[in-house]
Amino acid sequence: MNLKQVAKDTAKVLSSYLTYQAVRIVLAQLSETNPPLAYWLNDFSDKESIQDGEAYLEKLLKEKQDLAFRVMTVREHLAEEVTDFLPEMVRASIQEANMEHRRQQLERLTQLTAIDPGSHPENSTDAD
Repeated sequence: MNLKQVAKDTAKVLSSYLTYQAVRIVLAQLSETNPPLAYWLNDFSDKESIQDGEAYLEKLLKEKQDLAFRVMTVREHLAEEVTDFLPEMVRASIQEANMEHRRQQLERLTQLTAIDPGSHPENSTDAD
């Protein structure tokens, strides 16, 4: 297992996700202040995949540089605000989710169901 590569790949995914969130924030701002530009950015985002945030920004820089800089500024701000407490939140979330998955699997394996005590012959109180 190459932990450095896992960390690098995770950072890329997180960066792309923060790009997506930054675009959503900028779209919300523009919807209030400049609806035609919001419409343009929404249309651009529908056409260009934001799956790879860096490729998306490169294309946006070619189309509307000022808008790309705005998205990058918002993304950087999000990264500064989120990354401080993100590691602990991710660890806690994964531990909690794993525990829940294990609990559900154990219940499935042991088939935890309410058992009616009168349905078993060894519990019968008939006097012969």
